[in-house]
Amino acid sequence: MPIPDYQTLMLPLLKLLAEGHDSVSGCIPALRRQFDISDSEAQELLPSGSTTVLANRAHWARTYLSKSGLLESPKRGRHIVTELGRQVLAKNPSEISNKFLEQFQDFREWRNTSYPVNFNEEKQPTPRPRAVESETPEDAMLAASALIERALRDELLELLYRMDPIRFEKLILDLLQAMGFGKGRIDRGRLTATSGDGGIDGIIHEDALGLDAVFIQAKRYARDIKVGRPDIQRFVGSLTGEGASKGVFVTTSDFSREATQYIDRVQHRLVLINGQRLAQLMIEHEVGVRTRSTYKIRSVDEDYFSGE
Repeated sequence: MPIPDYQTLMLPLLKLLAEGHDSVSGCIPALRRQFDISDSEAQELLPSGSTTVLANRAHWARTYLSKSGLLESPKRGRHIVTELGRQVLAKNPSEISNKFLEQFQDFREWRNTSYPVNFNEEKQPTPRPRAVESETPEDAMLAASALIERALRDELLELLYRMDPIRFEKLILDLLQAMGFGKGRIDRGRLTATSGDGGIDGIIHEDALGLDAVFIQAKRYARDIKVGRPDIQRFVGSLTGEGASKGVFVTTSDFSREATQYIDRVQHRLVLINGQRLAQLMIEHEVGVRTRSTYKIRSVDEDYFSGE
């Protein structure tokens, strides 16, 4: 039979994970049997050729279940059913769909918001308009693209939370160089020693002689631990000790209101990058991500026909 859409796969996938499977790939054989999917159908690839249609839809089903709080992932590629997920299964629903998931606040917040313009805590996400029947194909593609990038941003953050601290500092250095700091030259950036770094994790020289430098502080904090004003004050003290005027403070979590307000009172030029903005910058500058497929939108060339 044709491969089911991702919404149809939600309930079967949740049941399989509750029965002891711990990965989406491990559920694929059982899903094939349940929906009588043939070998040729199971091998059907996306246009990009990066994965099969079945695996792609199963992974999207997992994403929606996770964003609703029915699943959690203790580590990459491994998923367990939460207490909320087991409560849902105990009610023996006939299906789980996007409409069903709308009852959960986590899902509504994730699904119905688009990217904030600025990623500090004072800016709230802008609600994304719901799809309507009059929506143009371009509007639909834009909404789908935003949803894909939102899921990618969340996945990147989960990886960053578990990354080795030294590797995380190197990633920040890679990102800033990809953004053009140090003219993009690898030899103009370096990490400081792991001990006795004085609150400085890395340095990027903006010019060949090292006369203008950007100092970096990178904190791999859990999402519920905010960087406070004392952290920023210590960083400013380190900059002062180095005779530096520019600094970038990056964290996987967020900054407190007091921390963001404090940087307006110092003479140093400081930029604060929280987890959401960090993940978005990684996507924009293709650090840790890569393009799997592209889609072209063609229209009539009016100039070609103007001579008729």
